[in-house]
Amino acid sequence: MPANGSPGPDSVTRRGHGARERRAHLGAIEAIDPNRPGLKGLLCDIGPTQWATGFVAFLFGATGPLAIILSVGTAGGLSPQQLASIVFGVFFINGLLTLLMSWAYRQPLALFWTIPGTVLMGPALSHLSYAEVLGAFYATSLVVLALGWSGLAKRVLEFIPMPIVMGMVAGIFMKFGLDVVRSLHGDLAVAGSMVAVFLGLTAMPRAGRAMPPLIGALIAGGVVALANGKFAPGALGALQLVEPVFTMPAFSWRAMVELVVPLAITILLVQHGQGFAVLTQAGHRPPISAVTAAAGLGGLLSAMVGAVGTALTGPTNGLIVSAGPCERHYATAIATAVLAMAFGLVAPTFTQLMLSAPKELILTLGGLAMLRVLLGAFVTAFKGPLSFGAMTCFLVTVADMPVLNIGAAFWGLVAGLIVSVLTERGELAEHR
Repeated sequence: MPANGSPGPDSVTRRGHGARERRAHLGAIEAIDPNRPGLKGLLCDIGPTQWATGFVAFLFGATGPLAIILSVGTAGGLSPQQLASIVFGVFFINGLLTLLMSWAYRQPLALFWTIPGTVLMGPALSHLSYAEVLGAFYATSLVVLALGWSGLAKRVLEFIPMPIVMGMVAGIFMKFGLDVVRSLHGDLAVAGSMVAVFLGLTAMPRAGRAMPPLIGALIAGGVVALANGKFAPGALGALQLVEPVFTMPAFSWRAMVELVVPLAITILLVQHGQGFAVLTQAGHRPPISAVTAAAGLGGLLSAMVGAVGTALTGPTNGLIVSAGPCERHYATAIATAVLAMAFGLVAPTFTQLMLSAPKELILTLGGLAMLRVLLGAFVTAFKGPLSFGAMTCFLVTVADMPVLNIGAAFWGLVAGLIVSVLTERGELAEHR
């Protein structure tokens, strides 16, 4: 330090460097995109393809996964008002979060609810009160928020090699491809017309640009289902806005032990592992820490109205990136979010409508949308190094046998890593 007591240049440099380091630590959260669009730019980027693909992504969540919520909640003794409140939480709150995150980072970042977490809720409600389950949801969301804010989530996720993660993704998404085949067997008229239109529009690029193959398949399936009377009568009742139900949580050790660890692992390693892998495969660089912290915040807000935790979803993001140029995928995610928010506001009305559609229509639509994502997962997992570990992960995931209340996808990652450490040590070190 100079004799006059003022700090010298080296001291200033060190202090400035230390301040930057502190900011970097506090900001394990990645900076938002400085080129995020204004309203005019956003409207220019949301075209027919974005709305069509966003609708398919929304439709996926508003049918099969929604049916899981209703089934689990009904079996757990929840009232229709509580179920509608849950639907409001998982669609409106998470839709708003998806809109803000996708706009801020100019990337498709669809944050909705964890389906495996919803499944875990079912057995828990048989011996825990609803308030105790909600207490576990709050605790899990706080853990996820802390992992994202601290940057630990990024370290954990970057530790797992991409081929092994994509082996898990392939194992999870394979059922969507198989659903197309099963739907053809179950309802040849509906599923067959959808597959025929999808392949026809895909084979003719000019026609496919005028009519996106997925939306063409949806129209064809809807027309055939209506003509054959496959929609349940009286599905659409009077328009009714949701009235959220706020339940005070209760915190018990038995609920924490049973639910918090499996839910946190499911959100961080399984759901986020899928979502980040799908987005990376599509050419994006998702902000891992920011997304994880946002999932924790979304889970806290969702728990206020009774809903399960928030996560970056694999299937929905896979549908979002399945069509259109990469630089406009964020607009597709925003279109999905807008539809989800509207659905959440009128949850009592449209829940029954969406569930009245023939299951073959929904299964075929989701399967067709996932085909290219599934192909990309197989190529990344098995084309290069670490293919033996990726195959092990794939097989354990496909077997779908949970252990300790934790789904098979997590154990697939564990098994794949162990096999690669034992048999592909050189390739693993080189890959890292």
